[in-house]
Amino acid sequence: MKTKNKLIVFQGNNIRRIWHNEEWWFSVVDIIEILTESSIPKRYWSDLKIKLKEEGSEVYDKIVRLKLKAEDGKMRESDCANTEGAFRIIQSISSKKAEPMKLWLAKVGYERVEEIDNPELAQKRMKELYKQKGYSNEWIEKRVRGIAIREELTDEWKNREVETEKEFAILTNEISNASFGKTVGEYKEFKQLKNKNQNLRDHMTDWELILTMVGEKATTDITKERDSQEFVKLKKDAKEGGEIAGNTRKDIEKKLGKSVISKDNYLDKPEKEKRKLLKKK
Repeated sequence: MKTKNKLIVFQGNNIRRIWHNEEWWFSVVDIIEILTESSIPKRYWSDLKIKLKEEGSEVYDKIVRLKLKAEDGKMRESDCANTEGAFRIIQSISSKKAEPMKLWLAKVGYERVEEIDNPELAQKRMKELYKQKGYSNEWIEKRVRGIAIREELTDEWKNREVETEKEFAILTNEISNASFGKTVGEYKEFKQLKNKNQNLRDHMTDWELILTMVGEKATTDITKERDSQEFVKLKKDAKEGGEIAGNTRKDIEKKLGKSVISKDNYLDKPEKEKRKLLKKK
């Protein structure tokens, strides 16, 4: 996705979308119009819905009616699908324009099977994606290590009956607040990350990533050592783990004479690189 109103996979064609239940939902009619070039995309979708229902497809049951801006500028209800649902609908469309997308989905599916058999492949592909976005090899290594430490922590929480997203968010905010003096939401605002789906860690500097790892690794080890079970105790572990990272941060800042908490993000990195090149010229 490049902008608020575009899906990159459709090469610039406008696909209306809306943020709902913590994920993007896309106009089904817009997708069908682009891939089929039907003069009556609503009729095409109406027929396809009947077919999907007859086949017992789960996609039919997961369509949600949401208000999107129509051509006349008014907000009108329209059938919407999340990313998974949209891809499933594309697989059901008989059109030459849909074939490249079907081939891509088949390739992604094959790669996923490969990654299940050999997890190292997933890590290699992830590194390559970060590299394509302009991240340095050194940053990527820290990011990958941070993901492993985060997974170890969340697995530990799951084993201790932390189940809901809200509970995970509360515990994560305890670590973040103790480490940096900011919750995850406040940190995103600080770095001017406006979209909810933007991952804060993808916009952290080296020091921020390192301190995040320290806080989460400390929390994991404290929880294991105490064999904490109740949520209140896990929350206490998270705060203490974050405090270890927070104290480390303060010691570093004292020696450096400046804060290691940065407003820098990777959103405008390409623009910064362009400015550097223009200055050299």
